[in-house]
Amino acid sequence: MTARERIAGSVANYVDERTGAAKWMKKNLTKVFPDHWSFLLGEIALYSFVILLLSGTFLTFWFDPSQREVIYDGSYEPLQGLEMSAAYASTLDISFEIRGGLLMRQIHHWAALIFMAAIVVHLMRVYFTGAFRKPREFNWIIGVGLLTLGIVEGFLGYSLPDDLLSGTGIRIAEAIIQALPLVGSYLAFFAFGGAFPGEAFIPRIYTVHVLLLPGAFLALITVHLMLVWYQKHTQYPGPGRTEKNVVGYPLLPVYMAKAGGFFFIVFGVTAFLGAVASINPIWLYGPYTPAQVSAGSQPDWYMGWLDGLVRMAPPLESYIFGYTISWNILIPGLIVPGILFTGMALYPFIESWITGDKREHHLLDRPRNAPNRTALGVMSLTFMLVALINGGNDIIATTFDLTINQIMWFSRIGIFVLPPLAFVITKRLCLSLQRADRELVLHGRETGRLVMMPHGEFVEVHEPISPEKAWLLTQHEQNPPLALEESDLRGVRRPGVLKNKLRARLSKAHAVSIPKATAEDLKEIEHH
Repeated sequence: MTARERIAGSVANYVDERTGAAKWMKKNLTKVFPDHWSFLLGEIALYSFVILLLSGTFLTFWFDPSQREVIYDGSYEPLQGLEMSAAYASTLDISFEIRGGLLMRQIHHWAALIFMAAIVVHLMRVYFTGAFRKPREFNWIIGVGLLTLGIVEGFLGYSLPDDLLSGTGIRIAEAIIQALPLVGSYLAFFAFGGAFPGEAFIPRIYTVHVLLLPGAFLALITVHLMLVWYQKHTQYPGPGRTEKNVVGYPLLPVYMAKAGGFFFIVFGVTAFLGAVASINPIWLYGPYTPAQVSAGSQPDWYMGWLDGLVRMAPPLESYIFGYTISWNILIPGLIVPGILFTGMALYPFIESWITGDKREHHLLDRPRNAPNRTALGVMSLTFMLVALINGGNDIIATTFDLTINQIMWFSRIGIFVLPPLAFVITKRLCLSLQRADRELVLHGRETGRLVMMPHGEFVEVHEPISPEKAWLLTQHEQNPPLALEESDLRGVRRPGVLKNKLRARLSKAHAVSIPKATAEDLKEIEHH
């Protein structure tokens, strides 16, 4: 044994005698994690958050979160001599005076976009595979909370430079706050420290952006990872995989090595984008003045759908008891997002109530085997996509030589027509894929070889699929719809009949599927 090994052993023994860490380390460092590319989506979000913390810490050393007026005398000549806020001037200094400042700004912005994209795609993977079911409902709620906080944090982040583009977004946010009945004006005055734009907004959102929300992110991500660790990771169906085990690689050394390498891949891609792809060139927009609006003003993509909803709303207002209610801001800016995110957070409990399924699930679903859930998800995505398209109606109109009115009316009609159409099409596709799986199990794989029968008929030769493949296509459960009787065995009417009728109808609709191939079906085919 070398001297280095003796020293390491002594240190490990010293720590274990005082903390009892050896038993815990032995148990947890060998914990098994399943291996699938889609599980990396959550890791991308985690690593992007780490990059955001590192790059954001760098930027705080030079950013001045103040709205006091200064005269710019920096190296960017087109803006020299202009009056602007200290926040905007310090952002220009970071971009042009600080070595590596522009690169770090762009890394920070690209990491924010990747972080939000990874959260959205990760939530989509969890939703479409049913990974939100018991016992992971709380983790799903945490994920929706992280998405919501990410939208708010991103908005506050690109509002900090106080340029003309971000100032336009802040003005829209003020309008949404003021649309709240009764308390809107008071909340707006509180947020901005007086009449818009005030002098307190940038310092306040700076504190929220660099302190409060990052702290909330750290807390939620820590709880999220602890729950994943405790509840064990979900896995896709496959040979040897059951609801009671996990098939994969141990945390140390395999998973840690892969995770560490993947972090540097994410960091490298983000740094490459920050180096070669310009983003948010605030020097082209100029300082914010309330009397101006930048042409082509658009938020980042994760806020674009909300901007699109506000743009497509018709000018509807009501005067009730001396108060003006701006429905064109209140509905698309607050009510619709509130309904969407509340429904998203409560969906695990809604599906459990509809199906009556209270069991634990550790094996994931194939999206085709849950056609209504998959169709509902695609319908929601279609709704968001139509709103996002309208959020860029001015850019689209300029690029494709259209009018804003054409895009506006397409969005207004499409927001009601396209999502239901997407639901129907997706559901039919899922059922068709189920039917194709059934045919594959019963009749085998098409080989493309034709054989002439003695009576002259040509038939294609089918090759039986492997037992593993057949098991994968038939392992999913197909639970019947709930049978909710209106009266008990004595003929007494049960309470909540209307609720039970609704639940029974939803359960029947949710259980629609193509019967999977059974052993009896295979025997019948073989006998024939």
